[in-house]
Amino acid sequence: MLHKAVQVRLYPSKEQETLLAQTFGCSRWWWNYALNKSIETYKETGKGLGQVALNALLPKLKKEKDTEWLADCYSQVLQATTLNLTTAYKNFFDGRARFPKFKSKHGKQSIQYPQNVKIVDGNVKLPGNIGIVKAKIHRPIEGKIKTVTISKTPSGKYFASILTEIESENPSTAEGKIYGVDLGLKHFAVVTDGEKVSKFDNPKHIAKHEKNLKRKQQKLARKQKGSNSRNRYRKVVAKVYERVTNSRQDFLHKLSYKLVSDSQAVIVENLHLLGMVRNHNLAKAISDVGWGTFTNFLAYKLERKGGKLVEIDRWFPSSKLCSNCFYQVKEMPLDVREWICPHCGIHHDRDGNAAINIRAEGIRMLKAEGSAVSAVGGEVRPKMGRKSHLRHSPVSTEAHSSGVANCG
Repeated sequence: MLHKAVQVRLYPSKEQETLLAQTFGCSRWWWNYALNKSIETYKETGKGLGQVALNALLPKLKKEKDTEWLADCYSQVLQATTLNLTTAYKNFFDGRARFPKFKSKHGKQSIQYPQNVKIVDGNVKLPGNIGIVKAKIHRPIEGKIKTVTISKTPSGKYFASILTEIESENPSTAEGKIYGVDLGLKHFAVVTDGEKVSKFDNPKHIAKHEKNLKRKQQKLARKQKGSNSRNRYRKVVAKVYERVTNSRQDFLHKLSYKLVSDSQAVIVENLHLLGMVRNHNLAKAISDVGWGTFTNFLAYKLERKGGKLVEIDRWFPSSKLCSNCFYQVKEMPLDVREWICPHCGIHHDRDGNAAINIRAEGIRMLKAEGSAVSAVGGEVRPKMGRKSHLRHSPVSTEAHSSGVANCG
């Protein structure tokens, strides 16, 4: 089975906006209450609260005078909130994410319906008392609807992310090129197919809007807190951020599609992004560039066509290794953009050389696991490298990432 997510724009009526705001509020309150309860329990007992234990608290809360309004919320929305919280906890303890945060009524709001959502005459019918919400569905919704996430952006727009399950066609192994990709900040991606090296510049999405954003943020800061004027102007600032996000998503989708369309595999480094953003000099640029989103896009698009995304170990010396004779230099500072191999004398562009090494190491891994690959683009010899893993993402998103590794 294959999962696919499609995001559609919603246009709720004023009455539906009020009902959605109430549901957002209930879900947000329950998330914060359950998170606080979990933290307190862990401090007292050394153990957290699981999904069953947290859900068991809800019936009592719905009967208490101060929280009886929870009973008006569709029950499965609250249970989905519990599941998302316990998943966030697990991801934290497994080292995949940061500790869950308390949610604010400011910023993006979202709720999740785990079932009973239907598409009716091109619109979205939500369970409970909300009913049929006008929608703009730009493509057919294929397969069985599994979950639907309703969100409201800070600028006031409503969206539904519809996750469906469709029968896997079991595509045969994709044929085509094998790309090695070196991700960076000066060039977003340096790509080689074994024959030529292509460089894709970093669009620097935030930098293009920085002056406009700074001016509007300063104007927002001067407005009185809690005033209607401040609340209205907050949406103006949010729209600028939306434009940044949309331009980034557009760039990442187009580049990932370009690479996937004629390839059987794409090979990248497994970057430790949480660690990289701790470098305060680079955190803003790293957050803006969107490497994590890009690799997710590559993963689901490749999986859909039967290809593979391979992530090589982040400690593999792709920049320090001569792609011609495999001599490894001891140090390679970030400001060194070109170098000459002291062993064979060949001149290297730092990023192009790294992309060649990444590609070769990925092909070595594919062959080691028994995958049938045709190394299009010249001879590929196995070379040194550490244990790595393949990345597979089960979800495709049709609407919509750390030591420093190759940041230049």
